[in-house]
Amino acid sequence: MASIVQPQDWPRPRGYSHGMVASGQQIYIAGQVGNEPRSGAVSADFGQQVAQAFRNIVAVLRAASAWPEHLVQMTWFVTDKAAYQAAGPAIAAAWRETFGKHYPPITLIFVSGLVDDRAKVEIEAIAVVPAPEPERMP
Repeated sequence: MASIVQPQDWPRPRGYSHGMVASGQQIYIAGQVGNEPRSGAVSADFGQQVAQAFRNIVAVLRAASAWPEHLVQMTWFVTDKAAYQAAGPAIAAAWRETFGKHYPPITLIFVSGLVDDRAKVEIEAIAVVPAPEPERMP
C-alpha cells in the first residue's frame, strides 16, 4: 500500500496529499472525460462529468485488478474555473462516494479546451498495486 508524504511543519492539505511513496505494479490511466463509455453520452453538468470520470477511472482500475485506494496521483484538466468552483459540493460528494477518504496527490490545470468539445474535465491517474508479500517459512 502507498504511504502519504507530509512534511512535518506543513499544514495538512484538504482533499489531496503532497506526495505518496509506493512500490509495486504501476497502472497508468489515460485521461478520462465524463462520458458514459458505452453510449458516449456526456452530461452538460460539470459535477456529473466529474462523477462519471471518477467511475471511468474505477472501471479501468478494476480491469487491472486494482482498487481506488491504489491511486497515487491524479492530474485534472479543467476548461472552466468558475464551473469547477461552483461544482465543489457535487465534486466532494462524488469523491466520497467513489474514493472515500483516500486523497492522492492531485494537480489541477486549467486549459482552453479538450478533444471532445462537450468535455469540461479530463482526469488522468496513476495507481500502484503493492507486490504480494512473500510467503514466510515456519
